[in-house]
Amino acid sequence: MQKKRISIAIPASVVSDVPHLREKTSKAGLIGRAAAIFRVDEIIVYPDNPRVNQSTNMNLIATLLAYMDTPQYLRKRLFKLKPELRYAGVLPPLRTPHHPLNRKMKNLKVGEHREGVVLSKKKAGLFVDIGVEKPAFIPKAKVPIGRRVTVRITWIDKRVEAELARRDKISEYWGYTVTTERFSFGKIVETGDFDLTVAASKHGVPLVNAAGKIAERWEKASAILVAFGAPTQGLFEITEQEGLDLEEIVDFVINTVPMQGTETIRTEEALIASLAILNMHFLFKA
Repeated sequence: MQKKRISIAIPASVVSDVPHLREKTSKAGLIGRAAAIFRVDEIIVYPDNPRVNQSTNMNLIATLLAYMDTPQYLRKRLFKLKPELRYAGVLPPLRTPHHPLNRKMKNLKVGEHREGVVLSKKKAGLFVDIGVEKPAFIPKAKVPIGRRVTVRITWIDKRVEAELARRDKISEYWGYTVTTERFSFGKIVETGDFDLTVAASKHGVPLVNAAGKIAERWEKASAILVAFGAPTQGLFEITEQEGLDLEEIVDFVINTVPMQGTETIRTEEALIASLAILNMHFLFKA
């Protein structure tokens, strides 16, 4: 079965409804966990308020989510001391396959994949920190020092040898990437390479009414976008600011929580509810 790339789009103002950095960090933690639980491949952070410079919020969200996706043994190498990470301790661990607990070379297995950081280069290849006592050697590879890489273990003796690997070719779920967009949501949908776009909104059609049509498209799609609105305005209002009609620019607008008991549903709540329902209907088949 064709492997599908699942992307979610979340607004920059997703953390604007809480004032303190600790609460913003906690909210980002919920988003990162939801993305990992439901095997999201990409998180897109988009600007949703053209009247405000949202770069600070976008950078904060992207930094926290990228930090969460990084294995603990690489975080000190890849993330310097930043104000955004002051409360990183409240972020929950992902516990995904690319966050292994093993820190011993003797417990590595040939064929195993690991995340690493390039430490040094020689003519013969690279030395990469993969989270065990000695760096792995990758023959004939050319990657800049300090770059994060994915590797596959090929030989283990007194030292470890590996080869560069592509994340999208690994059968296990291998975490998410984070993209910050300077373009509006409408532009992302218009220019993005998505075969299927789904918007979550309380004004959408109940999922049960559209499930059959979505299933047909889902089965054929290789790149799928599921989009969410902001705490103070949904995707209909966000696209209206661009002079666009949400129902005309996306393939489906669905309500995943019909007859909701609260006036509003927070973005992180909508994310968990929607991905859970989509997972039951479609994602587990992806």
